[in-house]
Amino acid sequence: MNSELSSRQITVSSQQQAFARFFAHLFSYIFHPLFIPFYVCWFLEFIHPSYFSGFSEAGKKRVLLMVSLNAIAFPAITVLLLKGLGFIDSFFLRTQRDRIIPYIASMTFFFWAQYALREQPEIPRILVAFMFGVFISSAAALMANIYFKISMHAMGMGGLVGICFVIMQQNTMLMTWPLSAALLIAGLVCTSRFIVSDHTPKDIYSGFLIGFICQLIGASIQL
Repeated sequence: MNSELSSRQITVSSQQQAFARFFAHLFSYIFHPLFIPFYVCWFLEFIHPSYFSGFSEAGKKRVLLMVSLNAIAFPAITVLLLKGLGFIDSFFLRTQRDRIIPYIASMTFFFWAQYALREQPEIPRILVAFMFGVFISSAAALMANIYFKISMHAMGMGGLVGICFVIMQQNTMLMTWPLSAALLIAGLVCTSRFIVSDHTPKDIYSGFLIGFICQLIGASIQL
């Protein structure tokens, strides 16, 4: 009787763990750090009431495409090429060595994106500030990577919460719900990284903090 009960408990526990890992992987993919600039740009264009109010739909899509190419497509293609050429061991960049070249490449793409946006006076400065913060974050991640494997997911979440905080400080819209949603997403993603990655608490907490601070620095310089 006891052995049967114990077997059932083990089965239930295994199912719960599998369920938790499934959703942890799902959140990690949906809110991959490369996607955060796309989500923020989309929010500024289509949710915020004023930043892109003077833009046509075509104009908004053009800006969104430019951000997506530099923040998602080009870094992803770089990783694919590095894996194909044998410079990295895994697409998932599990080691500090694997992350060096992708960090440098991403820095280049992020810097170019913020520069191209900054040179267009019609682009709201908040987007320029955000992309500049993303560039600073990637530079900070490269430096931190020398000493430990900082969590890129947590850094992305810190940037997401950070830009919501910056928008809230500008008093351009009521940010209670967006900021609350960002905090909830950040909590889910960071918890997911604890479940499915080999990151330590230091990797995740420092990543979130650096991502958040870099957005404040970007805003203080660009706004």
